[in-house]
Amino acid sequence: MNKMQINEPLFRTIKRKPRSAREIMRLRMFALVFALIAGGLFVLMIGYNPVEVYSTIISGAFRSKMAIQATVKFMIPLLMSSLGVTLAFKMKFWNIGAEGQIIMGAVFASYFALFYSKLPHFLLIFIMFVAGFIGGGIWGLIPAFFKSKYETNETLFTLMLNYIALHVITFLRDGPWKDPGSSGFPKIARFVKNAQLDKVLGVQFGWIIALILVVVVFVYLKYTKQGYEISVVGVSQATARYGGMNVKKIVLRTMVLSGGICGITGMIQATGSDITLASSVAGGVGFSAIIVSWLANLNPFGILIVSFLFSVLEKGSSVMQSTFGLSTYSADVLQGIILFFILGCEFFIRYKLVFRGYHSKGGAK
Repeated sequence: MNKMQINEPLFRTIKRKPRSAREIMRLRMFALVFALIAGGLFVLMIGYNPVEVYSTIISGAFRSKMAIQATVKFMIPLLMSSLGVTLAFKMKFWNIGAEGQIIMGAVFASYFALFYSKLPHFLLIFIMFVAGFIGGGIWGLIPAFFKSKYETNETLFTLMLNYIALHVITFLRDGPWKDPGSSGFPKIARFVKNAQLDKVLGVQFGWIIALILVVVVFVYLKYTKQGYEISVVGVSQATARYGGMNVKKIVLRTMVLSGGICGITGMIQATGSDITLASSVAGGVGFSAIIVSWLANLNPFGILIVSFLFSVLEKGSSVMQSTFGLSTYSADVLQGIILFFILGCEFFIRYKLVFRGYHSKGGAK
């Protein structure tokens, strides 16, 4: 063993050749089976029947009209925020700030819901929709500007903006927007009926907006000049500049759109689900959106499917928890086991582990 081999790590990851669609589908099916087996072993260890638990998860999401509505209600913000971060991820801009962008969209929209609630209903909803987009867009533009001008780390920048946005709500709740009738408990007043989203089939109107956005984002990325520019910037900024593209403009524009879609999500959550501005308006969905968008390979229609499956798992797990008397942590562990295998599968679709002494041309020694 020579000195070079000693200094070489025991194993490393390398990018593998693209797999066929059939191979990818087969790997994902294996990952799902192993995930269910591993989750089933965990359920057995805590003293329950895996078949009963899994059937409860599935039936729990669809067992009644109310359950279906709850599943869709959870899916709306997850789907929309996943579409938002996908625009940024397509150009390799790591937008981890969907939470903050959702919050700021809710804050901007809530201003009109609280102080201009006497406007005509449809005009008010439209203004809040635009305000939500602007709020999220500004929160997405800030890290894009600093990245373009000063080469700051967008991952850390967008992550820190999440906490700033959260404290903005705390400031408003405890200060200028505090409900006078809260009886000492700080909160923001509930929106009047005129400022609430209408319902369609028992669920707030946001699900229709979400489905429209799936089509809009798909067409935008695949069939427009701006979508093509996003893809080129994602592959290589140097290539984009060589082709005469204004990379700074593309980054700024795309982050406004990315943050804006997340901002609309916040508006819909505040006016359609929470009916007020609460610190839980994002509820961690901005982080889940990152997983959803990558599992769907940044494909809007794939995001629709994955977010639906996530919502079924989330709603079904809550029913499983109440049916079997499990703790919240047990339900979270089961979800984590399933997601671990599925995410691991995505890694091995793109990469492989090679051990010390491996050579790409000659193979392993």
